[in-house]
Amino acid sequence: MKQSAAQLMDLAREKSGDRRRELMHRVADMYFQFSPRPDDPELGLFDDVLSQLALEMESKVRAELANRMALARNPPAGLIRSLALDEKIDVASPILQLSRAVTEADLIEVARTRSEAHLKAISRRSNLPSSVSDVILERAEESTLEVLLANASANLSREAHERLVDRALEHPALQGAVVRYAKLPLDLLNEMYFVVESRMRSAILQRNAQIKPEDLDDVLRQSRDRVVARKKPLPDDFARAQKTVKAAEIRGVISPGSLVGFLRSGDNTAYLIAISRLAGVEFETARTIHERRELDALSIICKAASFDRAIFITLAVLVLGRENNPMGRAREYGEIYEALPREVAKRTVRFWNGPLT
Repeated sequence: MKQSAAQLMDLAREKSGDRRRELMHRVADMYFQFSPRPDDPELGLFDDVLSQLALEMESKVRAELANRMALARNPPAGLIRSLALDEKIDVASPILQLSRAVTEADLIEVARTRSEAHLKAISRRSNLPSSVSDVILERAEESTLEVLLANASANLSREAHERLVDRALEHPALQGAVVRYAKLPLDLLNEMYFVVESRMRSAILQRNAQIKPEDLDDVLRQSRDRVVARKKPLPDDFARAQKTVKAAEIRGVISPGSLVGFLRSGDNTAYLIAISRLAGVEFETARTIHERRELDALSIICKAASFDRAIFITLAVLVLGRENNPMGRAREYGEIYEALPREVAKRTVRFWNGPLT
């Protein structure tokens, strides 16, 4: 190694462009030949020379060096940092994706300061720390987030998962990637139910079916604050409707059939209060389903509460209204009602309600 140090000093005196490029390749060859350990003093010398030479080279040459160093077991730390922070993506990409030597702090700096292409390269990195993924989520476009979510080894914090769902609720192009993302907490996945197409809804129900009942409370506990924050003001006639429903309960005439009566009379708020009590769902959940005419979601809460299929179909017809081919569509959703396992329906309702039930 002493002889190699002397050779490095001699080579460093070369000044011409072509010779400097040749010099850089020769120095890199020497580095791989000697493979210095972290405690070898020559490693610092290699670092100084290669870092200086890389600064003088065009991006194509720096990219060649980056590709060589990306898989090095003990590369010069300063060189790795400068290559990772390089504004040219052809230079930075192999380091950002592959090098084990680039530090978490440097990845965060790149994620905060460099281009979308840099963010995409980092998103492909294996075992990506949540601290880095969270920064990517703050800055990245939807196409980069799809790359991040396709990386099964990337880690995201709970807060990042929540921001991800908020982004997906506003950007339909991202929803498929979010629903397919296996690490998304189930309570957040179920928030997607009311905004995604039917194929994705089926995927959500399939994941709900896989969770063990004993694990459900732990999953839901994390969503407590989010459930509270999403609550909207109650309808102006809520107090009046609540008295109407309470009076029916006292008389012992509140039942799934009462829901039909409330809808036919146009008392939507009383209907929502009654179905939330009979089906064991949050008022806000019932209101969302009703306002959006989500018949498949209505079938889920009816199935969870063991309502008769005929009651569900009648409710569906009334919710749809005459202008929406109610009989044709209600019959279609009745078939969904029959096929849906009650346990899956009950778990799904738990997710929609959150941990407050």
